Amino acid sequence: MIRMKNVFFILLILSTNILFNACKEESDTVFEEAFDNPPESTKPWVYWYWISDNISKEGITRDLEMMAKVGIGEALIGNVVDPGNPWGKVKVLSEEWWSCVEHAIKEADRLGIKVGMFNGPGWSMSGGPWVQPEEAMRYLTSSETRVTGGKKIEIQLEQPADFFQQVSVQAFPAPKDDQGHITAAMAEIHADQPGVKAMFDGNRKTAFKADKYPVIIDIHTKEPYTARSIEFVPVESGIGANFKLQIKQGEGDYKTIARRDVARTRLDANMGGMTFGPATESFDAVTASDFRIIIDGYYGGHIGEIEISGAARLSHFVEKQLGRLSDIPQVKADTYMWNKSAEPENDELKISAGAIIDITGNVDEKGVLRWEAPEGEWIVLRTGMALTGTQNAPASPESTGYEIDKMSKAAAAKHFDAYVGEIIRRIPAEQRKGFRHVVADSYEQGSETWTEGFGELFEKEYGYSPYPWMPVLTGRIVESAERSDRFLWDLRRLVADRIAIDYVGGLHDKCEENGLRLWLENYGHWGFPAEFLNYGGASHDVGGEFWISDPSLGAVECRCASSAANTYGKPFTSAEAFTSSWSFNLTPRDMKKMGDWSWTEGINHFVLHVYIHQAYEEKPGINAWFGMDFNRHSNWFPHSGSYFDYVRRSTAILQTGKHVADVAYFIGEDAPKMTGEKNPSLPRGYDYDFINSEVLHKYADVKDGKLVLKSGMSYRLLVLPNQQTMRPEMLEKIAELVKNGLVVLGPKPLSSPSGKDYPSTDNRVASLANELWGNGEQAHKYGKGMVLSNMDINEAAELLDMKPDMVMPEGFLFTHRSTGNSDAYFITNQKDDKNKGEFGFRVTGKQPELWNAVTGEKHDLYEFREENGFTYIPLEFDQSDSWFIVFRKGIEKKKDRPNFPEKTTMQTLKGDWKVKFEAANDTIESIILPELKDLTTFDNPSIKYFTGVATYSNEFEYAEEPTSPVWIDLGKVEAMAQVTINGHELPYLWRYPYSIEISDFLVKGTNRIEVDIVNTWWNRLVGDKQPNSKQHASATVCRWNAESKLLPAGLVGPVTIKKE
Repeated sequence: MIRMKNVFFILLILSTNILFNACKEESDTVFEEAFDNPPESTKPWVYWYWISDNISKEGITRDLEMMAKVGIGEALIGNVVDPGNPWGKVKVLSEEWWSCVEHAIKEADRLGIKVGMFNGPGWSMSGGPWVQPEEAMRYLTSSETRVTGGKKIEIQLEQPADFFQQVSVQAFPAPKDDQGHITAAMAEIHADQPGVKAMFDGNRKTAFKADKYPVIIDIHTKEPYTARSIEFVPVESGIGANFKLQIKQGEGDYKTIARRDVARTRLDANMGGMTFGPATESFDAVTASDFRIIIDGYYGGHIGEIEISGAARLSHFVEKQLGRLSDIPQVKADTYMWNKSAEPENDELKISAGAIIDITGNVDEKGVLRWEAPEGEWIVLRTGMALTGTQNAPASPESTGYEIDKMSKAAAAKHFDAYVGEIIRRIPAEQRKGFRHVVADSYEQGSETWTEGFGELFEKEYGYSPYPWMPVLTGRIVESAERSDRFLWDLRRLVADRIAIDYVGGLHDKCEENGLRLWLENYGHWGFPAEFLNYGGASHDVGGEFWISDPSLGAVECRCASSAANTYGKPFTSAEAFTSSWSFNLTPRDMKKMGDWSWTEGINHFVLHVYIHQAYEEKPGINAWFGMDFNRHSNWFPHSGSYFDYVRRSTAILQTGKHVADVAYFIGEDAPKMTGEKNPSLPRGYDYDFINSEVLHKYADVKDGKLVLKSGMSYRLLVLPNQQTMRPEMLEKIAELVKNGLVVLGPKPLSSPSGKDYPSTDNRVASLANELWGNGEQAHKYGKGMVLSNMDINEAAELLDMKPDMVMPEGFLFTHRSTGNSDAYFITNQKDDKNKGEFGFRVTGKQPELWNAVTGEKHDLYEFREENGFTYIPLEFDQSDSWFIVFRKGIEKKKDRPNFPEKTTMQTLKGDWKVKFEAANDTIESIILPELKDLTTFDNPSIKYFTGVATYSNEFEYAEEPTSPVWIDLGKVEAMAQVTINGHELPYLWRYPYSIEISDFLVKGTNRIEVDIVNTWWNRLVGDKQPNSKQHASATVCRWNAESKLLPAGLVGPVTIKKE
């Protein structure tokens, strides 16, 4: 019996080992399978812009055939207008246009390509002629009427906008000093420039524009004046300046009491409905006779009015109610966070909530008020919804209309049915299998502040009615400045949440109902009123973007998208890739470094910007002020397959497993929020994600001391934002996570930012915060976890023994994917030169391998050492090189082989090169070159300005049998090359080094070589601008001239044969 038990246990152990090894083998091959056979999800997509009604079915078919040839997976159709292009004949929404859309979907299906469609005409955002005013974006505005009480009032109230939907009418006692400000009539105003009195004449239509800066304005009042606020009022041309308000003190010097950077240079509806709302700053009451205003740092527009007032006002009240959003496209994490407003020194200056009387029922449908007014001076405030005026853009006139209400699922559904729904109605399901995505580009349509039922939603969410707080929207203070600010905080937070739930969620639900997926960019540069993470989380798929012509655009967007994908469990993260204001002068070589950078920001899929639909056959054809020439008329795009092979191999790895990150930065609860902040900064060698309150509340737990999400992501450290407010519900969730073992780093919150349950909410926050943070110690244990404060991440990491994921020299970036059993590190050289060094990886006990995504080659690395939990490997990188370093198997027996064997030049190809030029654009047929040189150095204009494919041919002798690896190196190439050796075509080379192995095709004796060199359209376009030049090329938007610098062209060499 004992023997039988032993046999049983032996069999059990053996079967367990077999099962374990089988599972291990399957896990260990997952990266390799992806790398060798990239899945469909790695195919790049394109924005496929149909511009200014220039559309043809023939062009659609040829476009799609080219996409299929080079490996594009999906084309996202956007119908946009570019003012530089002539109008075509196929009008958007016409029967002919719908027929073209049907044709595109069916042709794409035939060719194995998927098609997506922007959710409406234009790229921004969701609107069209079917949207009625009551379904559009609206904001709260108001009119005021002052009445004397003690009698029956019957008066016609002013309607503040042509389209107006009344929400409430209230009456409240007029606060002390509520009217009036310093004007030229009551003060002496002096400045070193004429015309400044226009800012103090009480007329908001007059304006001042300075001749030089700074402008110093001295104001002397006849009697001492008590001031509490200053307002800057814009006019049609906007305001852009830095202001300081000072008062003269007893000794004659001036003290600054307020300062403000006023950026109101974009006065369009996309920045908010309160176009001419004042920029307001409050301060503690001061009494003086001499004031000084200093205007400096001016960057645009005129100044309408400056009003120094005794009225108590809320600082930034226009911005805080989303009346105006930031003019600056590079929005920061704290753009919509403000310092506290000054508290009025007595109750007479503010409004008591209990004194506000709701008289909405006393106003008839024509706006006539009938009311028995109590004694006193009353302000009647009539508040309601007006149109922000935003429209979908850039779209043709017949397809333009109001933007839909972003806080209404019904509006989103109706919009979907009117546009995308038409495709569904026209094409049977079996014929539109290739129709896959509905697109929402980056949000650029500004804010809205109210919708039907919003007041009830507000009260349900926060437990108090918003209506007594309506006077706050005029800048007045109800109860206190702090309480008024909290009301506006709650308003902004609810708007952000409803946009995610109703707009994104509404489109998501309609897509799902029809077998489609919503793909969107989860941020906005101009006028984004939401929170980037829950906005992206509500979609099926998300994308960031980056601009090759302006690297500052993309600095936060890619991480915003990848953080949403990682924390909400999205399958991949796209990026609108290589957006540019340049045309015809870049090739894949120029894109590689920035594309590689985006992958280290969490991007693992490209949506190329832009493939402009080529409706006609003139070349290079239709272009625009934006976008690279990813299209069939581009010289290089038809030959870009090997570049896309690189992209697909790379993204195959980057879509496999999970992103490895040690730190999660909590973005806080404030809104709007376009990005998070890394504060304290993240040391090199660590990676991170941003995380929001929704994910922490719904999808977060703790396991083995790590923050673990439902998406599969895990983090060792949660970092709180550098602020002193947090809602008690959020703090209670953090306390639960810490109690279960999480480590949190950040400052102690002191209060809630919300008006919900005020003031008890602050007591809840303070009490729990004291438990969590203790008595001021840097590290305070709470349950199984710990709260850290007043330290940077290096100090926290040392305390937690949290070693960096990578140790690397300067000039490199990385990202890390893990399947649990295997690890793949992507490392990119971001220097424009060769670079090398020793790299440490937080992995031990496994054999390092180098995978080259450019060539598809994989090989073991034998030069490495293990020390203190790291594997250290010497690595070398050429200009813009990148490698995958993969750990997936046990350590092999080391071989005496360097990681990067030296290549020795065996010979340099000499002799005459015959150059045959592609027969186009009146080019000379061929030339003989005794020596390779840049084509632009020729005097002959047909060579100097050549564009297209030039074929270089030569012969050379090879003296031995090629028994070891042999490479050909083309030296300098402008800009893509395909080598043919003895009749064998090799893949296109598109980046330095232009080198490829030729061992299998090389013979002893005479060898024939041909090299096809492809350049861009740039030189030909510049050539056509030369005096008396014949026009060879046709582009619709010209951004070059006869003096534009030519780009090097051709095979410059030297061409060499090398071997190890």
